[in-house]
Amino acid sequence: MEDSPTDLAGGLLEAAPDAIIGVRSDGKIVLVNAQTERLFGYGRNELIGQSIDILVPDAARAAHPAHRRAYLDDPRPRPMGAGLELAARRRDGSEFPAEISLSSIDTPDGVIVAAAVRDVTGRLDARIEKERLRAEAQRGRLEGQLHQSQRLESLGQLAGGVAHDFNNLLGVVINYATFVAEEVAQAAAADAGTDRWSDVQRDIDEIQRAAGRATTLTHQLLAFGRREIIQPRVIDLNQVVTDMEHLLRRTLGEHIMLETSLQPDLWPVMADPGQIEQVLTNLAVNARDAMFGGGVLTIDTTNIDADYEYAAERPDVKVGRYTQFRVSDSGTGMSPELVTRVFEPFFTTKPKGEGSGLGLATVYGIISQAGGHSAIYSEPGVGTTIRCLLPAATAMAVTAEEEATPKASACNGETVLLVEDQSALLEVTRRLLTRNGYQVLTTASAHDAIPIAAGHPGEIHLLLTDVIMPHMQGKELADRIRTIRPGIRVLYMSGYAHPVLTTQGKIDPGVILLEKPFSEHLLLAKAREALEPRSGVIPGRQ
Repeated sequence: MEDSPTDLAGGLLEAAPDAIIGVRSDGKIVLVNAQTERLFGYGRNELIGQSIDILVPDAARAAHPAHRRAYLDDPRPRPMGAGLELAARRRDGSEFPAEISLSSIDTPDGVIVAAAVRDVTGRLDARIEKERLRAEAQRGRLEGQLHQSQRLESLGQLAGGVAHDFNNLLGVVINYATFVAEEVAQAAAADAGTDRWSDVQRDIDEIQRAAGRATTLTHQLLAFGRREIIQPRVIDLNQVVTDMEHLLRRTLGEHIMLETSLQPDLWPVMADPGQIEQVLTNLAVNARDAMFGGGVLTIDTTNIDADYEYAAERPDVKVGRYTQFRVSDSGTGMSPELVTRVFEPFFTTKPKGEGSGLGLATVYGIISQAGGHSAIYSEPGVGTTIRCLLPAATAMAVTAEEEATPKASACNGETVLLVEDQSALLEVTRRLLTRNGYQVLTTASAHDAIPIAAGHPGEIHLLLTDVIMPHMQGKELADRIRTIRPGIRVLYMSGYAHPVLTTQGKIDPGVILLEKPFSEHLLLAKAREALEPRSGVIPGRQ
């Protein structure tokens, strides 16, 4: 004899993996299955006729009647709805998270709300563990980025300090080599018809070439350390990329294809155009060397509106608007271990003698000094992408006229007070000024410069002072001497952009700065610029 449909339904109800509870409109329990007894710890007879609230924690009771009424308002039979994650209470008082699906059944005795209850403790525990692991991984990634940023900051301070001292030495080497070259040229002219001075001249040429390469090296170190002197203006990155396309194609060679994707209406940025060109060149050369057999180099630009979520994942990025440019190659790519070190100075994957290891370090320093952020993604066999973010500027980009190299006009016999704590550089600078007609007062001490300025009987036209000196820095010295001689002009000299004279590496308005190491021509040109200021510069306010 076959089971009746009623018996079959009852068997299915008892075998259901979920606790099934039937509740009348007044909240009384009229039906439970075996799983209900196992899940809640009550016997069937203990639950029938009781209020459903017996299975609901006190704190959660307000939500349960609302769900029940929603189903009673529409008594049509329907399938179980989407699970609601609520709380349930066992006989022993313990609580557990429950997924509850409700459905309404129309019976001769009225509408019954059937609740299918499932303990989801395991699911929630798994979800919590997954979130914990995700948060732990995110924290580890952010800590790694922060540690890398701190390490690069420390290396930048070291590099900037080394470059500053090295620039003083280079100034001595470059200018004394020039003195020797002039004497050799005079001796060679006197010994016309002989070539005994040619070997000496070749040696001097090698010294000067090496000094030139060392000067370039110090500029790269300063750029990495964010101490390079810059002259920023509002520029359009799209225009910079477009203007450089021809040069970049020549740099890459015929075996590498250059593609650009430039977003229209790109936000302008405040940056030194020469430095951005250097960034693009360095990235192009680096990519070229990674594509031995040819490939594709892609440069794209876009606007980025960094919200709190975006900034939270990037320790060096603040909330705001940015302009992004990316340089991607289809080269060999790098392992994760190499990626963590690519921005470090002197780190290179190239064979010894084929790379200085300053290309990407310079990129990092330039972008950071401009208030931006650099990041790299690379995968072996896939290629490398360098992403650079620069803060969007509020002003519109303008095309600035190229400034001509300053010309050194004739000296009018002016008196210069020269203050430089490095004795060798003090002497070579004095010789350069004196042989060009200047009257020069010298001292290696900022403190000694003040009584010299006060006691000199004649006029002192120009104060030429180093920026960084023991006990008193150049700006303070200039301010104190101006109280004695209000009309004196000031020319600062320094091996790197220092906060005393600059705001975020940008020269403050009116300040005239002679960068070390300097040549005789540049020294004289800057001296005339300070002595003969352009209109709009108030004497004594440089």
